[in-house]
Amino acid sequence: MTDELDRVVDLLDYPMFVVTTRADDELAGCLVGFATQVSIDPRRFLIGLSEANRTFRVANDADRLAVHVLHRCDRDLAKLFGGTTSDEVDKFSRCRWRPGPDGVPVLDEAAAWFSGRILGRYPVGDHVGFLIEPDAAHVSDEPASLLTFAQVRDLDPGHPA
Repeated sequence: MTDELDRVVDLLDYPMFVVTTRADDELAGCLVGFATQVSIDPRRFLIGLSEANRTFRVANDADRLAVHVLHRCDRDLAKLFGGTTSDEVDKFSRCRWRPGPDGVPVLDEAAAWFSGRILGRYPVGDHVGFLIEPDAAHVSDEPASLLTFAQVRDLDPGHPA
C-alpha cells in the first residue's frame, strides 16, 4: 500500500507558501507545502510546520503567522526559505520585507499574503498544524500562476521534513 500511496501523492501538485512569524525579537520563516483553508465562516487556515525546523520552534512562542502566496517566478524566494535554515543563515537579511501585523515579517516580493493569530496547535505526525484566524490580507500582484511543489521538488531542504 505504501508504494501505491507514494505513487498517488507524486501525482499531486500543491501550491507552496512561505510562512513567517515572530516571537519577541526572533524572526523565522520557511517554505511550506501543507496549508489549507479549513473553514469558510469563520475563516480558518491550517498551516503544517515541520517539527524539525526553527520556524516551528519560534512559532511555538508566537501569537501570529503570516502566510505568503508566491508567483511561479519566485523560485529564489522559495529557495531562500526552503533550502536554507535560520539556524545558519539570516534569511531576512537576504530579502526585502517589512513589519506586518504585530511585527510579523511580510515579504515584499510575495504576490499576496494573509496573517492571523494562532488559535491552536495540533500534532498531526511529523508536522504540527497551526490553526490561524486571518485578520489581515493583501494582494500586491495577482499571480498568473502560483509556485507549486513541482517547481521546488528538486530543492535540498534546510532541515529534513
